[in-house]
Amino acid sequence: MRLSKISHFVIALVIILSLLVGGSCSLFDMDSSTPPDSPSPGPNNSIDPDGTPPASEDEVSALPSIADVVALVKPSVVAINTEYVSYDIFDQPYEQQGAGSGWIIDEDGLIVTNNHVVEGAQSVTVTLADGRTFPAVSISTDSLSDLAIIEVDALNLPAAQVGSSDMLRVGDWVIAIGNSLGLGISATKGIVSAKNISLSVSAGQTLDDLIQTDAAINPGNSGGPLVNMAGEVIGITSVKVAQVGVEGMGYAISSDSAMPIIEELIQNGYVVRPWLGVGLYTVDQYAIMTYDLAVDEGALITQVVAGSPAAAAGIQANDVITRFDGEAITSAEGLVQAIHSKEIGQEVEIVFWRGNSQYTVHATLIESPPPS
Repeated sequence: MRLSKISHFVIALVIILSLLVGGSCSLFDMDSSTPPDSPSPGPNNSIDPDGTPPASEDEVSALPSIADVVALVKPSVVAINTEYVSYDIFDQPYEQQGAGSGWIIDEDGLIVTNNHVVEGAQSVTVTLADGRTFPAVSISTDSLSDLAIIEVDALNLPAAQVGSSDMLRVGDWVIAIGNSLGLGISATKGIVSAKNISLSVSAGQTLDDLIQTDAAINPGNSGGPLVNMAGEVIGITSVKVAQVGVEGMGYAISSDSAMPIIEELIQNGYVVRPWLGVGLYTVDQYAIMTYDLAVDEGALITQVVAGSPAAAAGIQANDVITRFDGEAITSAEGLVQAIHSKEIGQEVEIVFWRGNSQYTVHATLIESPPPS
């Protein structure tokens, strides 16, 4: 009995010693050449305070390379330099330079940019990614959409691919590429912060269906492409909110909204819209006092084009339109949008005030004339 107890004690002691010294004995018959699955010291095994495990190799390889996207798109992006004649306080002319961006939409020398990049310029030159410079042969613009087409005398250019902005989701990665600060083509990254944004950019002009992004946008980026991670143009960089305390609020015209206008500019040289033929000003306190208006909101008529639908309907300067085809009008901008929402050839009902009297007339909208 005592021998048996001693034998059991010896056997247990041998097992314990073998485990302590890392001997070849194992209770689970494991291959002694395979190390245990315990963490080894090193930077790859640092503890994540948020409890998030490191990305696997498959997850890392699934992320698209921003460098690859930039390399794909950059040859299609151009720098645009402009020259203007401005006047000083003594009414003396002097030359002023401007810079913007654009992107090649057709290999035969057609380039997309913003209207405000080239508007009023006496000279426009385009510098390609390979360093070649070309003067603009022709320029077609549309101020309402802030889009323009520049044609240069060059062939076999690397055209960018256009994607659908409708496929974007808030949070998707995007890249803005352009001639930032006029210092050459550079790229910034960000995400889609919001979609379908409307933004008033000037009196009587609102840009609709904008993409908001936090990608850094600076002067000179205007007209350049905003691209998705497939290297497709899904927006045309147009405007940035530049106010104290505001950061990361840049906007691009969505490709789905821009492409019909771009196609019209290429085919016709201008965009055809329904036209009433009036100049407009939003009624404010200044207008009320100056013209002794009987209403405190609406679209004040500043000009009526001879032979226009407005002239045929009897509308005159200083009249105030307050309703358009059943829709209340509170601003010049609202009337412009209401007109453009109709069809060419459509008859509309217009309610306006002249002095202290209200009138109702009908007008048939016609095709907008080519820009002079």
